[in-house]
Amino acid sequence: MEARKSDLEQKVLRLPAAQRARLARVLLESLDDETEADVEAAWASEAKRRSEELRSGRVKGRTSAQVHARARAALSTLR
Repeated sequence: MEARKSDLEQKVLRLPAAQRARLARVLLESLDDETEADVEAAWASEAKRRSEELRSGRVKGRTSAQVHARARAALSTLR
């Protein structure tokens, strides 16, 4: 298998720059698809966890006014 990879790499490296760039883009996009699915699954899990915490009473929700006031206060210390 390693020899086959080496052959493939050598063939790819002999391609013109434009074709190598296109191949690189296609390969990177294929990784993005997997990453997006992982990220979406992680956010869905996080949303479920947070929802369960709110429903159980383990955490208390805040109003948007409270969140905005806290954010404004934090940002004002940066100036």
